[in-house]
Amino acid sequence: MQKPETSTDKALTQNLLSQGCWTRYSVIEQLAIWNSVRYVYMPRLFVSLNPTPENYGFVLRDCSKAISLNAQSSKAHYRSAMALLALERFEEAQDCCTRCLDFDPTNTSVRQLLDRAQKGKLLKEKKVQERAEQLKRVEELKRELNLCYKARHLIPINDPHSDTTPYSPHLNKDPQFALPVLVIPVFFLYPQYATSDLISHYDETVAFSSHLHDMFPTSNTENPERRPEWDKKGQYLAPDLVVYAITHKKRLLKVGKRMSLLDLCDASKGKDGQSDGLEVKNGCLSVAVLPKGEVERHWVEEFKATR
Repeated sequence: MQKPETSTDKALTQNLLSQGCWTRYSVIEQLAIWNSVRYVYMPRLFVSLNPTPENYGFVLRDCSKAISLNAQSSKAHYRSAMALLALERFEEAQDCCTRCLDFDPTNTSVRQLLDRAQKGKLLKEKKVQERAEQLKRVEELKRELNLCYKARHLIPINDPHSDTTPYSPHLNKDPQFALPVLVIPVFFLYPQYATSDLISHYDETVAFSSHLHDMFPTSNTENPERRPEWDKKGQYLAPDLVVYAITHKKRLLKVGKRMSLLDLCDASKGKDGQSDGLEVKNGCLSVAVLPKGEVERHWVEEFKATR
């Protein structure tokens, strides 16, 4: 059904006819375009402009159609800019607001949107720059860590079947040290009981014996709370424990009491010009801890038989 002619329609008709170059037919045609903007597209904009990203495309298409019918539709420009802001397309939102203010310079809502778009653009550019700088730092740290691995004969391996931790290797660049110190997660494996402990930040300069004395009692008469629950036989006493490491080429290295992780890395390098070293699986090193005596001998024999 045709909509009744309103006072706005009458004013538009008189305005178009007064220009002298309009026929009655062309005036009716222009009014139809005007009404399509007011009655068809603008109500759809109200419906489609809601806080769900998938609808912003509909908003922009509706606005584009409305603007093609009436290039000076402030509402269509305003809602188009709102959608562009939601999509973080700040430069396009600025352009949309600027074009609207060219024909509607007193529109405070659009001017406020323009201010938001300008601030949003600056903030987005700042975030992009910070992200680029962060990625650059990450790549630099990765490069330094790879150089550190090579110097220490460490072989990085990504193994989906091995344990992962939330910790990762890094370099401690404390000024008191002449060179950066590697800090890395190290698993202490207890093959006898198929369990383990994780030292999340192992400083390569610290001796293994230091950690063993922190983790285990020195005698069975010491505070029983220090004894692990799984050590039912009371065999895991710090002075009676030995540490072994396995290299990439399956060499078995016995770790001396005073050896640090750095010393162990040096001992793991290949012999007679061959390449070898410790494996860093998923960012972690592993060593085996056993009580001296029969348990140790049995484990060593089993390892040699299966390597």
